[in-house]
Amino acid sequence: MSARSGGIGADISGSAGYAIILVLIVASYALCAAQQGSDPSPIAFLVMLVTVAVVFRVTGARPLVQHVAWVVLSVAAAATVVTTLVGASGHVLDVLFSVASMAALLVAPATIIGHQVTRRGLNLEALLAAITAYVLVGLFFTFAFNLLSLLTAGEAFDAPGSDSLSAQLFFSFTTLTTTGYGNIVPASATAQAVAVTEAITGQLFLITAVARIMRGASGLSATPDAPSTRREQP
Repeated sequence: MSARSGGIGADISGSAGYAIILVLIVASYALCAAQQGSDPSPIAFLVMLVTVAVVFRVTGARPLVQHVAWVVLSVAAAATVVTTLVGASGHVLDVLFSVASMAALLVAPATIIGHQVTRRGLNLEALLAAITAYVLVGLFFTFAFNLLSLLTAGEAFDAPGSDSLSAQLFFSFTTLTTTGYGNIVPASATAQAVAVTEAITGQLFLITAVARIMRGASGLSATPDAPSTRREQP
């Protein structure tokens, strides 16, 4: 099903649109994984902004919402490019990038979930939407740990070099999937609370996604029987 017409840019069909979002997410993941320091990557932030813009387009947000989103995202992108070109750096700028990344990564999965919750049927779009939203949640908690690391006087994790964005990304997804290798352990009560919240969120998300898939599958299996049922009625 195509995105709602009347917005900005060309129409993007559901499955193709979510495939584009997934590619952008993989790019964001790779950029964060390559970051060996705790400072967020401006380039990764720009990719996240593009991801949010595509999410609004694919989910068929209202034209007014898309226009406002484009203005906000364009201003944020311009500010990021300027700070990168002039070589601006500092603790405050790192905190701002981390907070802005969290905001973008919170809006994107929430929009996807809101778009999919009222839809029926099991198809490629539903599967891609579930995957993209799940990975976006993991990235959101990555920057939650990153912000916590930037605001904490000591180390947020009890392992050498674990305060890098790359290590935070690894810890976030092992927590989201409840894998828990144990090589990185939260050192503070706040970090432990965030980790528990992410683990619970990951499980609830999987339960919801499976329920969505099963509901779609049951709807598809029940559809062919509907005409024959009507014919049997006197």
